[in-house]
Amino acid sequence: MNALLLVAFAIIVFVIAYVTYGAWLCKKWGVDSNRKTPAYTKSDGVDYVPASSAVLLGHHFASIAGAGPIVGPIAAAIFGWIPVILWIIIGGIFFGGVQDFGSLFASIRHDGKSVGQIIEANIGKTGKKLFSIFAWLTLLLVVAAFVNIVASTFVKVPQAATASILFIILAIVFGFAVYRKGVSLALGSIAGVLLLFVCIWLGMRFPISLGLNTWIALLLGYIFIASVTPVWILLQPRDYLNSFLLYAMMAGSVIGLLMYRPSLQLAAYNGFNVNGTYLFPMLFVIVACGAISGFHSLVGSGTSSKQISNEKDAKLVGYGGMLIECVLAVIALITAGYVGADKLKELLAGGGPVNVFSDGVGTFMTSIGIPMEVGKPFVALAISAFALTSLDTATRLGRFILQEFFEDDTKETQSILATNRFVSTAITVVIGGLLAVVGWSKVWPLFGASNQLLGAIALLAMAVWMTNIGKSNKMFIYPMIFMFAVTLTALVLLIKGNMASGNFILVVLGIALFILALILIYQAYSVLRKKGKKSLKA
Repeated sequence: MNALLLVAFAIIVFVIAYVTYGAWLCKKWGVDSNRKTPAYTKSDGVDYVPASSAVLLGHHFASIAGAGPIVGPIAAAIFGWIPVILWIIIGGIFFGGVQDFGSLFASIRHDGKSVGQIIEANIGKTGKKLFSIFAWLTLLLVVAAFVNIVASTFVKVPQAATASILFIILAIVFGFAVYRKGVSLALGSIAGVLLLFVCIWLGMRFPISLGLNTWIALLLGYIFIASVTPVWILLQPRDYLNSFLLYAMMAGSVIGLLMYRPSLQLAAYNGFNVNGTYLFPMLFVIVACGAISGFHSLVGSGTSSKQISNEKDAKLVGYGGMLIECVLAVIALITAGYVGADKLKELLAGGGPVNVFSDGVGTFMTSIGIPMEVGKPFVALAISAFALTSLDTATRLGRFILQEFFEDDTKETQSILATNRFVSTAITVVIGGLLAVVGWSKVWPLFGASNQLLGAIALLAMAVWMTNIGKSNKMFIYPMIFMFAVTLTALVLLIKGNMASGNFILVVLGIALFILALILIYQAYSVLRKKGKKSLKA
């Protein structure tokens, strides 16, 4: 199979879906470009800050992309390329894109509130509390997995570490220049992108080599600081500039594919049971962010909805951002598929899925004159930059959720966990850091299951909201049912596997997530049933 044809087919399908299905969703939901967004009605200069569609797409895409759409499809390649590509395309269009767009739009209509607060408004306070616990536990797994992945990348590719540190400094300067000194976005972008590549050059020249645990400790310190600072200082500018890095990497990948024209060596289908791992439900869990990710709903309702300046931009940011990520997932699959099984095992052993992707894209870019010793570190740098973005976004969201959980409107004096962002952030960082020591390969399957289950719960929340406002919820209901079937089955298998291997921390987390999900399903079903009875009586 020619890999170029596979990419071209996927891109064409995604464009058609964006134009047609995306427009249909806008019509069904009543997206209104004349309605003021929370970025203006609740502007506070810290979290609620209006951003242009280009800047916000950059932030949102950088936050949701991370390492997920790269690690997932490569890990799922054990089943063959056909099941993986089908799930990326179908899942991205009808599952992930709908969830991302829907959660972003719902949050806009709820004054920029999180999915948890949307659940409180439509299901009840108990539902919100349960969801907050569930989401926070999932975010701990995000922090654990991504801290480990980034630290491992920095150890294997020290050039990426240097450049990443320089990116942070550049982002702070960019933020002050554009948001405080009045430098135009166009001029700032040109200068920022040029300096971005200077940072890469300096990273190549002056690599920083440190041990894995040292990098883990430094990363935990960084995400603590990044998640408590105003979004305009670091979050918005860094994500916006990093988006150019990812666009450049994706462009290099596609052009490199066009010139290199690799053929897929990976088997099209390896069977339902591959070495004890079943295609259902594990394919849909392992691919993770490449098709649907509950983490995206937290990003959309946690940060992006507070920055969107016009409701019409929700389609571009929410639905468009997810489909772009799906393209990245397809490219990731090809980097695993064009090498033979022996080479794939060797690359995985030498640095995991990130090493597979970096080596593949670096090889493709040699066809356009970029040396392998430049291309491979550049790709590794791009991945680590986006994993860092997901990391500090996840930590900020963990802070939001923990504070929301301990808020009590009936009391005049609030808990320190509700009012002090430093305390709630520290708790999230410390526990996530402890889990990071377990290692990404052990955490990833449970992260995938909890992340997809979080997606199912977000779809459930959107379905109840649509019912409450008298609109059709079918675009949420069918994906929701499938994802609950997938993820609850996967959790049972993972709990059993972790128990057998003695990973009791992951066993406890898995059981907690399973029970919380069942209670939330029951509560939502009760609300929907009551609404259905009222409709019949009317």
